[in-house]
Amino acid sequence: MKATVDVTAKSFKELVEKEGIVLLDWWASWCGPCRAFAPVYEKVAGAHPDVTFGKIDTEAEQELAAAFDIRSIPTLMILRDNVLLFSQAGALPEAALEDLLRQVKALDMDAVRAELASEKKPQAG
Repeated sequence: MKATVDVTAKSFKELVEKEGIVLLDWWASWCGPCRAFAPVYEKVAGAHPDVTFGKIDTEAEQELAAAFDIRSIPTLMILRDNVLLFSQAGALPEAALEDLLRQVKALDMDAVRAELASEKKPQAG
């Protein structure tokens, strides 16, 4: 059984708006680094059934990739409780992906939301 979920434009909104942690791997079949990263992503996904691991084929979902300004693949995004916490192009080694996931799981999301809210307020002066 696959530990990852194929994400389409139709399923994207529902997926990213759900509670919990969602990782998104933006990839394409012609991309060598994407193919090299795929087994690492699948392995880590299998070890974390409490986390949603989505894969977005940038060739099949060009409008979605354009909407998120994906210019380089693979690109990894991590959301938690509908808050984008991480977005970076490039494949990660397994240990780095595990460490990133550990950090995201340890975050105090109330503090993160409070910080985001304070950034959105207009500055006096």
